[in-house]
Amino acid sequence: MDKHYDPQAIESKWYPQWEKSGAFRPDPAHKGEPYSVVIPPPNVTGILHMGHALNDTIQDVLVRWNRMRGKDVLWVPGTDHAGIATQNVVEKALRKEGLRRQDLGREKFVERVWEWRKQYGGTIVRQLRALGCSCDWDHERFTMDEGLCRAVAEVFCDMYENDLIYRGNYIVNWCPRCGTALADDEINHEPHDGFLWHIRYPIVGRPGEFLEVATTRPETLPGDTAVAVHPKDERYLHLRGCKVLLPLANREIPIVADEYVEREFGTGVVKITPAHDPNDFQVAQRHQLEQINIMNGDGTMNELAGEAYKGLDRFECRKKIVEDLEKGGYLVRTESYQNSVGHCYRCHTVVESRLSKQWFVRMKPLAEKAMEAVRSGEIVFAPKRYENTYFAWMENIRDWCISRQIWWGHRIPVYTCSCGHEWAAPTAPDRCPKCGAGKDRITQDPDVLDTWFSSWLWPFSTLGWPNKTEDLARYYPTSDLCTAPDIIFFWVARMIMAGCRFMGQIPFKHVVFHGLVRDDKGRKMSKSLGNSIDPLEVIRKYSADALRFTLMQTTSPGVDIFISMDKFEIGRNFGTKVWNAARFIRQHAEKCPELDFAKLSVVEAPELDISLLTDSDRHILATANAALEATDAALQAYRFQDAALAVYDFVWNQLCDWYLEDAKKSLYGADDARRVQTVRILADVLSRALRMIHPFMPFVTEEIWHQMGYATGIDETISHAAWPKAYPAAFCQACGLTDEIRSFVNNRHALITAGRALRVSMNIPPSAKPSFIVDVKNGADADRLGADLETLVASLNASSVTIVHEKHLSGVPTSETPLGAIGVQIDDLVDTAEEVKKIRAEIEKLQGFLKTVEGKLSNTRFMEKAPAAIVEQQKARKAELLADIERQQKRLQMFGAEA
Repeated sequence: MDKHYDPQAIESKWYPQWEKSGAFRPDPAHKGEPYSVVIPPPNVTGILHMGHALNDTIQDVLVRWNRMRGKDVLWVPGTDHAGIATQNVVEKALRKEGLRRQDLGREKFVERVWEWRKQYGGTIVRQLRALGCSCDWDHERFTMDEGLCRAVAEVFCDMYENDLIYRGNYIVNWCPRCGTALADDEINHEPHDGFLWHIRYPIVGRPGEFLEVATTRPETLPGDTAVAVHPKDERYLHLRGCKVLLPLANREIPIVADEYVEREFGTGVVKITPAHDPNDFQVAQRHQLEQINIMNGDGTMNELAGEAYKGLDRFECRKKIVEDLEKGGYLVRTESYQNSVGHCYRCHTVVESRLSKQWFVRMKPLAEKAMEAVRSGEIVFAPKRYENTYFAWMENIRDWCISRQIWWGHRIPVYTCSCGHEWAAPTAPDRCPKCGAGKDRITQDPDVLDTWFSSWLWPFSTLGWPNKTEDLARYYPTSDLCTAPDIIFFWVARMIMAGCRFMGQIPFKHVVFHGLVRDDKGRKMSKSLGNSIDPLEVIRKYSADALRFTLMQTTSPGVDIFISMDKFEIGRNFGTKVWNAARFIRQHAEKCPELDFAKLSVVEAPELDISLLTDSDRHILATANAALEATDAALQAYRFQDAALAVYDFVWNQLCDWYLEDAKKSLYGADDARRVQTVRILADVLSRALRMIHPFMPFVTEEIWHQMGYATGIDETISHAAWPKAYPAAFCQACGLTDEIRSFVNNRHALITAGRALRVSMNIPPSAKPSFIVDVKNGADADRLGADLETLVASLNASSVTIVHEKHLSGVPTSETPLGAIGVQIDDLVDTAEEVKKIRAEIEKLQGFLKTVEGKLSNTRFMEKAPAAIVEQQKARKAELLADIERQQKRLQMFGAEA
């Protein structure tokens, strides 16, 4: 094995080999239980970001773990056509050529998008490979491939014929930049510092009287068709049946009474603009009010806004109307006002509420079965608290606007004949089914479906539905869905509804929610803040394994993770540690040619001579069992951080830091039988460790698996090696692998750690070999320690270690441990007077710093004026200084001086 691990060379070597050997293909003839996952399809326009890296690593950990547990695993990869996002990208490219999509026409533009997809659409798929995702690429799907197009058309036609899809004039969210309607959950609401304009509406027939109305959107004033008051508001009972004059337009509009109005807000009077506000639209429906759409699709004002405003951008119109209101004496006052403003989730343009004819899905008939699936526990959310979010949305669900006024996407399969007949069909018809007219008299709806309309079918459409395929029969419903909670409405809820409706079954059994990836200050990663971390840069700098392991070690279910570039050193250093340990073991394995590592990798337990076992041997074997149990339990509960930490502690602390050090006396000793048995134990423990690490760090474990000889050929892979099982009970009993031995050796480790800390605290030079004395509380523990003094002497770098029982040490610096007190004889090793002098000087310096900090904290002006973060910083500094002073005072006491 090379002295240094080269992750770039090894990672580029293994992924092509895995694909070539079919390592990730499922086997329908496999006797194991099916385990299937569908990847949340990234946008075809996308590149790998930290959110993808986290989500896909979680999936791959589950997929690799279940594959090693003997299940028949299918992980379906794929990408989403991302209607609005992809069209925007291609239109941007066209603008560089001085063209618009309208210049090409619909057919040529769509061809251009397909060309773009062919050239650039595979970027994120290649990046998923770089991350190590063990997807079955033979099953790769695209939301606009032939099979999914058929599935979408079948679903639409079924719902159309069953009156679950309808078309109507409704208020929709409209993006002027994208030129299309958006669903409610495609809107990001952001706080906005705006204004509230108070406007006088003169009362018709009552000279000098007016109603005062406040609005945040004066540009919609030309579209007002009423003002409303609460029916029980006594201030306005006398105005029932009256009208007001619409400022600037000199048009009379009625005063209506409606319970939608909040009496306590402002003056208790609101303007009603039915074509530009969803609540106003409902009021207009109840009072048969006119609906006047004053805005074009691009956000400019149309002729219904009036000649003075026609053609103006909506925000320019706002300024002009405010100026005209002020000139006309209608503006009472303007006040600052903070409200929440909706933005397009794709281009971040402020959206408009706009009256438009759109296609909708009736959601309430679909919601009940989907709620029952979660309520009954048939689908389990992890963490469970997200069920509350799910139910809150589902119980108040609104119809889903599914039509989009763009060209890229699934075109709505609704056709209209010149005879007036309208129908839905999965394929383009040759003739009208009513009058028999040919295709030249038939037109198709120009809109396309919301991207999510194909995504909500993903769990079953990717397996071949509407055909009754073998994949569908074997792998549906899928097992686990991993996602962030921010798409619980976009995707998770809709998939459950679709599965219940079209398959009669839930789409997945578990939904695993992870948090968002934030920077180390807790801020969302974004280009504007300049705090994004590119996963590919992490892979280049540290390795894919480092990226994966660090993310898993820092993620808890449903909790946001804070990350910075330097944190990936955790994963890099762990990979290096594993590599160095394996290299050390291999060097000693080469001296034991009688050991066949390929056979040792598959045994239930190693064949051992029990008479040769040491406490350290028993401890590492028992700890391997415990680590496996902890890892399994954590993965079963989707606690990826706990699983990663269990593996990390076992390998780094127990195997590398303790057992390998203890084993050196056997490996370098003269007892051949003991040396061979130690290598046999190391071979078994390393095999188990590599298999436990593999789901987290697939590349380095594959390379070591082959380097150590656990694999017999290049096509053999650790990903198909059996997941470790606990040692058989008979083996544990025979070898004495008990909780007591684990506890004793752990306490011995604590004793050694305390002794090493004493050396540092007493400033004993590393080259010096002091004498230690250990006063053990328990006689049996004293005997056990005494039987293996060689280990203690070597671990403490001591000249000698004396074991006593209940002698109560005095006259030497000591430290308490679970086994008892450990003391060190400093004698001539340290200049006591000089050390005391240094410590007193350090305490004096620390007390000076403390006095300064306490002075600030007792200063009233400082406490009132300083930012809260600075005050907290000073309080933390005080606590730190007090702890440092206490530590130095204890050191004084160890030297026999007064604190």
